Amino acid sequence: MSQLLVNLSILFSQPTGIANYAANLFPYLKALDPTLLISSTASSRFCSATPYTCYEIPGNLSPEQGTKGHLRRLLWTQFQLPRIYKKLGTHLLFSPVPEAPLFTNCRYVVMVHDLIGLRFPQGFSPLTTYQRYYIPQVLAQAEHIICNSRATARDLTDFFGIPAAKITPVLLAYDANHYDYVDTVDGEQDGENWKNCPYFLYIGRPDPHKNLHRLIEAFAALPNCQDYQLWIAGATDKRYTPLLEAQAEELNISSQVKFLGYVPQHQLPTMIRNAIAFVFPSLWEGFGIPVLEAMACGTPVITANLSSLPEVAGDAAILINPYKPEEITAAMAAVATDSQMRSHLRMAGLARASEFSWQKTGQATVEILSHIAKGIGNSGSRNSGSRNSGSRNSGSRNNLGLWPSYGNNLFKLHGCFTKNL
Repeated sequence: MSQLLVNLSILFSQPTGIANYAANLFPYLKALDPTLLISSTASSRFCSATPYTCYEIPGNLSPEQGTKGHLRRLLWTQFQLPRIYKKLGTHLLFSPVPEAPLFTNCRYVVMVHDLIGLRFPQGFSPLTTYQRYYIPQVLAQAEHIICNSRATARDLTDFFGIPAAKITPVLLAYDANHYDYVDTVDGEQDGENWKNCPYFLYIGRPDPHKNLHRLIEAFAALPNCQDYQLWIAGATDKRYTPLLEAQAEELNISSQVKFLGYVPQHQLPTMIRNAIAFVFPSLWEGFGIPVLEAMACGTPVITANLSSLPEVAGDAAILINPYKPEEITAAMAAVATDSQMRSHLRMAGLARASEFSWQKTGQATVEILSHIAKGIGNSGSRNSGSRNSGSRNSGSRNNLGLWPSYGNNLFKLHGCFTKNL
């Protein structure tokens, strides 16, 4: 068996979000000859064309099963994964999420995507509890941490005191086979058809930190607002969507603000191309793949000047202060009325998007895992000692001051998840 174990327990047949990251990344890890921990369903979907060494795991651990799936995965990770690690004689585990067995002899590298649950805590939210009590323990015991942006790296240091030397940002990418630029016969992008149905587009969840209430306020303030529409694509949420619908009603723009709900992936590129602009005023993102997808389609992008979004957009988008609706309004009005600006943003966005690829993400990840694995090989197996020993690991834990509270934190995490079952 391989010396590298890749935990794909979050992967399912129609991946979204973090599972989509895992699905795009793992093919590039084949150079390391890994053993994949993967369900039979996911294996038939993603591993049929190329042979991999696979170890079958339960198929009910993914986000597809909701909160119950998350809890089952955490318990499986803690109690079953160490046995597999030992059985296969593994030297290193890689997880595309910040989840790994605690207080064991497993040596691992994890990927952190964001700390939204800590930046925007929501009472007894499972996400906030997960990030406040569980993730710090995982990171303290990791050999190394990969994250998706410099903004997330700073969060890891600011929230948990993790040394910068233990963190490597690796930027993500988008599906270039799906999101692309399309020319019409006369040389204009098909997105110019927005003149027949002019709309601004947002794609994503309606969570408060996504800042849709300010986007709706900004749209209502547009000059000649009645000439435009605002399309909001993404799964609705009974906690937030009704409030946004009520806001549109109060502003007398309910007929112009379209809550589309979930839109199938195959329909998104055309929807993006035909928009006046893609508007993404999120208050915080770990990375911001939708911004890349819109630029790859040649659509002008308006996004926030905070968190990772400037890292992704560079100088190829209009950056606004997401806390100021008037800046969002001004940017939307400028793009809608200035064809030269639209042309400039289109070309700049296409050039910017071309700088990102899953191949680059995969190659950078392989280099990190290879380096860590070589270090472990040179230092010898940890099976002769406990995770409680060793100056490097114990130093990391003491700097964070997390070990004494582990037992209580695990019970808090379990209680929070079971309330939602």
